[in-house]
Amino acid sequence: MKTDFVYGPTFAEMRDPSRIKPEVRKQALALKKKDPLHPLNLFNITWKQDDLSIPHVVLPRELTGLDANIVVMIARFFPTGAHKVGPAYSCLIEKQLAGELQPGRDRLVFPSTGNYGIGGAWVGPRMNYESLIVLPAEMSAERFEKIESYGAQVIKTPGCESNVKEIYDKVKELRQDPKNRILNQFEEFGNYRFHYDVTGHAALEVVKGIGNGKAAALVSAMGSAGTIASGDFLKQQFPDCKIVGLEPVQCPTLYSAGFGGHAIEGIGDKHVTWIHNVLNMDWLFCIDDQQCLEGLQLLQEGADTLIAEGIPASAAKGFVDNFGISSVCNIIGAIKVAKTLKLGKGQNIVTFATDGFDRYPSVMKRLNETVGKMTKVEAKRRLDIFRKADVSDWVQEGTKFHRQRWHNQKYYTWVEQQGKGVDELRALAKPEFWLKEQGKTPEIDKKLAKARGF
Repeated sequence: MKTDFVYGPTFAEMRDPSRIKPEVRKQALALKKKDPLHPLNLFNITWKQDDLSIPHVVLPRELTGLDANIVVMIARFFPTGAHKVGPAYSCLIEKQLAGELQPGRDRLVFPSTGNYGIGGAWVGPRMNYESLIVLPAEMSAERFEKIESYGAQVIKTPGCESNVKEIYDKVKELRQDPKNRILNQFEEFGNYRFHYDVTGHAALEVVKGIGNGKAAALVSAMGSAGTIASGDFLKQQFPDCKIVGLEPVQCPTLYSAGFGGHAIEGIGDKHVTWIHNVLNMDWLFCIDDQQCLEGLQLLQEGADTLIAEGIPASAAKGFVDNFGISSVCNIIGAIKVAKTLKLGKGQNIVTFATDGFDRYPSVMKRLNETVGKMTKVEAKRRLDIFRKADVSDWVQEGTKFHRQRWHNQKYYTWVEQQGKGVDELRALAKPEFWLKEQGKTPEIDKKLAKARGF
């Protein structure tokens, strides 16, 4: 393993790649397809395309049944096919700049239920670190294939998406080796900062060109609760914007201190994460995992039926490859939010397709084996998943009581199990704590620019 340091983009450059030194930007763009594992691809960690546009889709009314706009930001064009590569990089670079990590000396351990682990598998070796990914054994086969293709090692832990405790147990064991350095997305504020700053600004730029130019709500399912941090940024721009969290019906952790296994890979990890600003969340909805699986299959494979049912052909064909399971969860959740808040024409709900279909063919194969292949009749029925999304239950408003309970639930994972102090937990209840974390990016950028020399 090489021992020299590699430095990538600043937060400002991830927000706006036109800030990158022109010759570096040109080389990075050329290497996207020519050599996708080259370290200069770190400068392609951004929501923006080569032409600086931000991939997104406004779902057609024929699918949603709404007058309000459901704006879905598309993340599959990041270097690993998911936006979690951004937090993996930001967590690493912050600690490297602080002198806590050194290539050739340290092995990076990325506890994950999927895309963050894939991000760590890609980022670590690009920055001359050995990467070790801890991942539940029941995640999709494609996830493991991607991790290994990027040059990282995998440790499989028992269970599925919601078995994070088992991940933590393995990480505790790995921590005994001083060479292993843990980059835990569930507690590292580099994750929060990437989404507050980079994803938040991208969402603002997108929404300004749609409808009334404002965000009435930001909707995001929680895995590490990184993506939903962009809601903290949007609410500062639009004080009436509602931040809405989603979790599986099968694992309603915040909703009712519930638990259980589920099939929405990437979310619902059976605990309240340290970096989740729950006291700023306005609503919580629970989504059924079977609807997400069936909805994904419809959007991926049912273009002919969608077109026959009145959905524009360009939209129906554009759904293909852009969505994963949690993406469909976010879409269903956004539709429910629009109905609950009675949002109308010109109003915008922002949500995310956090990865694409490329890591779910094996999941769809299992679905075909368990429920049968999707016929045209079945595809037509599945349209009701979107058009008739029910809001009669599994809806919880972020009252003062509920917000405090969501916050208090952090105690059981973080104080009892992970060694945080009660005073640290109480500090998270103060708005100034979050403002301080948000305000650290300019200083980090300054240190990074100095370290890399441009």
